[in-house]
Order: sequence, then C-alpha cells, then structure tokens
Amino acid sequence: MTTFARSLPRPSQETLLYGGILLNVELVLLFAYGLLTPGSLVPVRYTLYGLLWLNASVFAVAKTRVAPAPTRTKRRAAAVAVGYFAALAVAGGLVTLASTHGGAGFRIGWLPPGWGPALIYGGETLNLILMPGRVVGYVALAYLVYATVVDAAGAAVSGILGLLSCVSCSWPILASVATAVLGSGSALAASATALSYDLSTLVFLATVALLYWRPFGR
Repeated sequence: MTTFARSLPRPSQETLLYGGILLNVELVLLFAYGLLTPGSLVPVRYTLYGLLWLNASVFAVAKTRVAPAPTRTKRRAAAVAVGYFAALAVAGGLVTLASTHGGAGFRIGWLPPGWGPALIYGGETLNLILMPGRVVGYVALAYLVYATVVDAAGAAVSGILGLLSCVSCSWPILASVATAVLGSGSALAASATALSYDLSTLVFLATVALLYWRPFGR
C-alpha cells in the first residue's frame, strides 16, 4: 500500500449515515423538480454532473478545517481566495459582458438539476448566469484555496493546484471561439460544446480532491 493510499481518510459511520440521508432527500427533490417545474431531468448525465458538483463541494467544505494562523496570513489567504473566485466566475461564465444593449431583467432558467434552476440576469453591460452547481462549486474551490494558503503560509501551493480548475473553465470558452471561427455547424464546435460538461466535471472533481487531500504537500 502506498503512502498516498494510506493517507486517504476512510468515511466514518456518521459520514455514511448523513450521506444516505442526503441521497434520499436528493431523490425526493429530483422527483419534485421533474414533476412540479418546467425543468427536465434529461440528459441524465447532466443531472448526475450537477449533483456531483453540489455534493463534492458540500463534502469538501464540511470536512476541511482551516489551520490556526496569524490574522495577517488569514487576510492574505482571503484576498487570494476572493481573487480566485472572481477569476473562476468570469472564466466559467457566471459573469459575462452583455452582447446587446437591451433592458435589464431577471428570469429563471429551468436547466437539469444542479445547473438549474438558474437565476439569469440580463443587463445593459453585464449578464449573470448563476447556476447552483457552478456557484456552489466555485465557492467551495475558493474556500479550499483559502485553507490551502493558510496551511502552506503562502500562495505557491494553491496557485499551482488552482490552475487545474481553470482547465475546466476553458472548455466553454474554447467552444465559443471554435463556433465563432469555424461556424456554429462545425464538428469541432459541436464536439467542444458537447464535451464541456463532461470534462469540466472531471477536472472540477480532480481539483477538489487535490485541494482537499493536498497529497503533494504532505
């Protein structure tokens, strides 16, 4: 057994109990979402991805304890975390520049669970697309970066590991660029768009795991 494998914590009975309760609650909410709202549970994999973002975020934040540190270190770590969240919000599409100068307004996007219900705001200069999975996921990553910076007493470790999550943000951007350059009907644009949720979820989960366990710093 490797050193890394030994360092992985085993879930306690309490964790398994709460996990089972959470799973049952989510099944009820999924049924209600599909029955009582215009939202859909299909494609099924998108629903699964949305739940993975939410559950991984809640688990990692709940299990992460910030190490004792001087106030100056915590303030520095908080500044890094806020900047990191802002970068993710822009790169991940939560905040975008308005493409048209229409009237501002709010609406609800009934996307598959986890991605929806999304609060969407269209303004004259900025648009907000607040999908629950991405908002909660990016907040969780920012908190994990904060804990990592405090633990490492510097931003180097968190900066290296945090770059991984930017890969997850880059695929929607690449899809937009490919669509603009090659046309919306191009195979490359369609492929990039279709794979964006798959790859972003994979890289997001890998980044959460690295920032939570921090195997390279142990």
